[in-house]
Amino acid sequence: MILVQQKRLDLETPVVRYLPEFAAAAKSDPDPSWRARVTIQMLLLHDSGLPAHREYYKEVKTRDAVLVRVLAEPLLHEPGKQVEYSDLGFILLGEIVERVSGKSLDRYARQNIFAPLGLVNSEFNPPPKLRAEIAPTEDDKAFRRRLIWGEVHDQNASVMDGVAGHAGLFSTAGDVAAFAQMILNGGIYAHHRIVSRATIEQFTARQTIGNSARTLGWDVSADPAATGHFFSPHSFGHYGYTGTSLWIDQERGLFIILLTNRVNPTVENVKIRQVRPALHDSVFEALGLANQHVSAR
Repeated sequence: MILVQQKRLDLETPVVRYLPEFAAAAKSDPDPSWRARVTIQMLLLHDSGLPAHREYYKEVKTRDAVLVRVLAEPLLHEPGKQVEYSDLGFILLGEIVERVSGKSLDRYARQNIFAPLGLVNSEFNPPPKLRAEIAPTEDDKAFRRRLIWGEVHDQNASVMDGVAGHAGLFSTAGDVAAFAQMILNGGIYAHHRIVSRATIEQFTARQTIGNSARTLGWDVSADPAATGHFFSPHSFGHYGYTGTSLWIDQERGLFIILLTNRVNPTVENVKIRQVRPALHDSVFEALGLANQHVSAR
């Protein structure tokens, strides 16, 4: 949002403009013309055609090596035609932020987001002294063969030194709340303007792709079984694999944050699928908003 507002990044510009290496793999795509059509906006909407995930960490052990693999990954679908949530697209976005800004992703976020918002508990690679304040995640018996605690859970992000566009950020409910309130405030919080209201509206406007809908970087509340029954139609949010989520309802001026370590001790635990919508519904009911009229879904 910041780089687009500063006109340093254009949503409609092809990814190859920022990452020239991305073009080299066109010959491996089902249609060699596809790759040149992939834009920044498609990465944000997850309709670039990139696959959801690849286990690069099993074959390479450095950040640069993972990036090389992502850049060379064949597209599975024609760009712009269908949504497939892709970690790989967000790895590329993280790299684009670094190349455009000239700063590492963690440094850029700290200087332009965390510090202005007063977020003192948000960072990549938290120091060991904070481990006692961090919930342990998975007992990893396959890759690192130990309990993952105070370090990024995602294996590809781990190989990328804990700083990646798709995973690695640690935070607290209080810090996430400040970020969410900034969104509700139209881009300003604690006397600091991060982005304009128009930019937030641009990034949170619902867009339909095939049978799916998303906003730029956010999921939308289309399934009550996942998000609960009371979010307004233009709400948006995001899930984290380890059991975190943030959902924002601009019509109600409401956000709900849930931070759990649902993968402890194993990723096989999926009970959060029942807990999250029940929690969301309970919050709306407790605030007397469950029966408040909103426009139809």
